[in-house]
Amino acid sequence: MNHTYTTVLTIAGSDSSGGAGIQADLKTFAALECYGLSVITAVTAQNTTGVNTIYPLDKTCITEQFRSISTDISINAVKIGMLGSAAAVRTVSELLRELKGNPPVILDTVLSSTGGIPLLPPDAIPILKEELFPLTSLITPNLPESALLTGMKCPPVTQDEIEACAAKLLETGPASVLIKGGHGEGEVCRDCLLYNDRFFWYSSAKIITGNTHGTGCTLSSAIAAYMARGETTDKAVAKAKTYIDEALQAGAAYCLGNGSGPPHHFYRFWQ
Repeated sequence: MNHTYTTVLTIAGSDSSGGAGIQADLKTFAALECYGLSVITAVTAQNTTGVNTIYPLDKTCITEQFRSISTDISINAVKIGMLGSAAAVRTVSELLRELKGNPPVILDTVLSSTGGIPLLPPDAIPILKEELFPLTSLITPNLPESALLTGMKCPPVTQDEIEACAAKLLETGPASVLIKGGHGEGEVCRDCLLYNDRFFWYSSAKIITGNTHGTGCTLSSAIAAYMARGETTDKAVAKAKTYIDEALQAGAAYCLGNGSGPPHHFYRFWQ
């Protein structure tokens, strides 16, 4: 009997330290019983202390990777991370329009690294909103990113402000919006999902850990994996939240490098 893999394609940058980007995405897909495919948009030289250098890949390289996969393998979901340039945003937007089967597309709006290194130039942000947002099933900005994307002077703080921000982002074209609350004050992380004209709030205790490198990549990849497996957006977010919380808790016991290590993607399998 032949079995069929549930596939998820990640379109993102490579992280040489393995904690974020393509590497984190592929680990997450595998941990959640999906087969990972990848299109690399940029190669970075980085470690647990930060990003040192970024080498963007050109349109031809991105296009050939994508078409090699899409003409051969069925894709059940797409996760998009670091794009790195306006040209890459345009290229990926064009390629998604070629994709058959209308799989869910989850966009992690990666604008800068945890250390503040810009990962998408300012001139690419309007293009991201105009060309890519309307093609997505879900975008997942954090609080600072949501402010930048909506033109707010400061990140939203209150529930009303966050919901208003999500509604404003929804007007730019995505089918749904998840505003991640990890940068908020207090001991509880509260994430807001706007989906099917309803607001869903997810609350969990913040995990005390210095190992948070790649958290956003991992969460969006987990959502993509669960949506590839047929979950609705709200249920996929709930399950992905549980996965990242448990991965952060397990990863807190490990030490990797001299800076911020990653969550433990395979905590369910390692003893």
